[in-house]
Amino acid sequence: MGTQWRERFAELGIEVPPVVKPVAAYVPAVRTGNLVYTSGQLPMVGGELRYAGKVGADVTVEEAKAAAQICALNCLAAVHDLVGLDAVVRIVKVVGFVASAPGFTGQPVVVNGASEFLGSVLGDAGVHSRSAVGVAELPLNTPVEVELIAEVS
Repeated sequence: MGTQWRERFAELGIEVPPVVKPVAAYVPAVRTGNLVYTSGQLPMVGGELRYAGKVGADVTVEEAKAAAQICALNCLAAVHDLVGLDAVVRIVKVVGFVASAPGFTGQPVVVNGASEFLGSVLGDAGVHSRSAVGVAELPLNTPVEVELIAEVS
């Protein structure tokens, strides 16, 4: 992928944020061989949770998509902190968890917030396999949590 991500970030007016400090006993990312696995990332901005509540009740689908995008950006920050985004060959897999109100079945649309963001900033290297899972509760009452696996050089 090289440095093309830098140009795309500049075009979008975004920067790689500082890696979010873990809220429990884990590290933000781990490398094994040519893969980096991130821990689940929440929609934290400046140390604060940007959105809270259940999707389909307290949080709209559009808000949840925005939260998923923040989560994906925080995943990239964790990768960048560990190996640098210049080392990313491609995003292999994304898993998104959506705290869902009873009857809410739009988890894939919510996790599109992460997937579309990764594709827009990383191009073909951001195209990935994915799971979008509805859950009853997530840490800190967040509506969305995203983790990813990246292939690195």
